[in-house]
Amino acid sequence: MPKEVKIYDTTLRDGAQSENISFSLEDKLRIAKKLDDLGIHYIEGGWPGSNPKDMEFFRKVKKLNLKAKIVPFGSTKRADSSVEKDRNLRALLETNMKTVCIFGKTWDLHVRHVLGTGLDKNLKMIEESIEYLKSKDLEVIFDAEHFFDAYISNSLYAIEALKAAREANCIVLCDTNGGSIPFEIQRIIREVKKHIKTPLGIHAHNDSDMAVANSIIAVRTGVIQVQGTINGFGERCGNANLCSIIPNLKLKLGINCITDEQLKKLTSVSRFVSEIANVSLPTNMPYVGESAFAHKGGVHVDAVLKKAETYEHVKPELVGNYRRILVSELAGKSTILVKAREYGLDLKKDTPETRKILEKLKEMENQGYQFEGAEASFELLMKKALGTYKSFFEMKGFKVIVDARDGELIAEATVKVRVDGKEEHTAAEGNGPVNALDNALRKALEKFYPVLKEVRLSDYKVRVLDEKRGTGAKVRVLIQSRDDKSSWGTVGVSENIIEASWIALSDSIDYKLMKELSP
Repeated sequence: MPKEVKIYDTTLRDGAQSENISFSLEDKLRIAKKLDDLGIHYIEGGWPGSNPKDMEFFRKVKKLNLKAKIVPFGSTKRADSSVEKDRNLRALLETNMKTVCIFGKTWDLHVRHVLGTGLDKNLKMIEESIEYLKSKDLEVIFDAEHFFDAYISNSLYAIEALKAAREANCIVLCDTNGGSIPFEIQRIIREVKKHIKTPLGIHAHNDSDMAVANSIIAVRTGVIQVQGTINGFGERCGNANLCSIIPNLKLKLGINCITDEQLKKLTSVSRFVSEIANVSLPTNMPYVGESAFAHKGGVHVDAVLKKAETYEHVKPELVGNYRRILVSELAGKSTILVKAREYGLDLKKDTPETRKILEKLKEMENQGYQFEGAEASFELLMKKALGTYKSFFEMKGFKVIVDARDGELIAEATVKVRVDGKEEHTAAEGNGPVNALDNALRKALEKFYPVLKEVRLSDYKVRVLDEKRGTGAKVRVLIQSRDDKSSWGTVGVSENIIEASWIALSDSIDYKLMKELSP
């Protein structure tokens, strides 16, 4: 097993091939900066021969003065052109980067049916392309496309293709179809090393859900470069997920691929890339997901509080994540006590107050409430049960109408609130009934509490709780609000979606005022 492994990120190229992801030039530059902060060794910026945006990226990224090697991607020369005149190779050189990555065919099936050229001709294309780029004093990485399928189909030709690439600085064995499994990867790499002395890398896709495992076993078998993407973004089922590979290499195999301080940035980088890509991350993603270190069952919570390793395989702080004690009908008194401490409340395990909160919690969850992701609502619930809650406003009534005007649907909400004996009756429009209600409520209250001008609704989700009841089913509305400093979640449940939304909105405003104005 190697002592050092280089991390090669291809989020900006391979990751952008996800069907629901499209990065702007500015997006790519911002992500590149974050990847550099994380300690990534190679950042693949795109394919300059394919579009002007990628070429512009290589011009502008130089101004960022990144420590990472920025890599343009391309293919071997075309069969009908010389290396000097090949448009793709010329585009790589025009980026003025010191490292380039090209891919070539190693599977005879592809050579015959996709390239439509002879097997020997393909070997010449690989060899001549690498020799030409090396003659320009470049570090050359060769991606051996479809290599594992190629080896199984025709091992002799697959090895010949690697021999044609032997002058490259690193030959990366690609599981392009993502169908290999770890023991195949290990067996084939061992065979390759008998014939090839050039340093090897691994590039795995996730079509059989084994990309991370294949990458790890490849390292165990001696490869010195691992390619992948942040959050596993990529075409079809995605690429090998660097957010799992990096901590597995460092924490499980003891390979210092990045520093301890850089590893602490992993979760924030994962979520940053997700936000820029406008893709919601699975909450159960290992290491960096919101649920990766979340504990819900009372037995689990009790054990974790006594000894964290009972239910945590690593310390969440190592990867920049944190432990979450969730609140649910499965929770016991230990959960309540932990949450109380978070909110500055002094509770004991066997007091009437603790039992009261637990009973109220279970009663509300029986109605359909869940407080995962809505901990602001839970804090309000606790303080109401303890009698420490102060009401900042009283809702006297609201009305929401949706009107068709000139071919457009316009929502209008009217609210009446009372603050310190004074009533305020206000209306506001919005692009939907919930948006209108949010606008009207804050408009009514900003007169009394100017601090609410900072608040904005950042996310809104609706879950139907009993689909069999059709339009009469209860719905659970989860709202995420934020200001310039933090964000918080609130929840409401009702058979009426507007009422459920109102409950969550009201809690959101209450929570903000409690944080800002309570002594």
